[in-house]
Amino acid sequence: RDPDATGAKSAFQLLKPEGARRGQPPAANSLPVVTMLSRLLKEHQAKQNERKELQEKRRREAIAAATCLTEALVDHLNVGVAQAYMNQRKLDHEVKTLQVQAAQFAKQTGQWIGMVENFNQALKEIGDVENWARSIELDMRTIATALEYVYKGQLQSASS
Repeated sequence: RDPDATGAKSAFQLLKPEGARRGQPPAANSLPVVTMLSRLLKEHQAKQNERKELQEKRRREAIAAATCLTEALVDHLNVGVAQAYMNQRKLDHEVKTLQVQAAQFAKQTGQWIGMVENFNQALKEIGDVENWARSIELDMRTIATALEYVYKGQLQSASS
């Protein structure tokens, strides 16, 4: 019976000399077969090693390419981030400058408002002085008229 259920013969069975049986040493003519198998095994192992080396080389190249791509992407993003950071610093500086200028303007505006209020108060006082002066002038005219009337009345009574 064939141990292979498919009925296919293994490479060893195909290369096994016809007279060889299980457990019996191979015949003398089977030596070239062993040499051929050994050579095939060595060729197979050499090809596998070449494939492994090629695969390892490709893996290293892929890792290097991925690293370069990652670095390029990060550099590209860093340029944008650096630009945004610089813009933010400029904006912060402008905001501080604007705050200082706004505080100076508010102080100056307060001074101007104080000056205008003082000027307005002075105008009111001038208006009050002018009004007071008119009032006194009117009172003086009234008194002068009354004195003049009294003086003329005394003159007329003394002449009559």
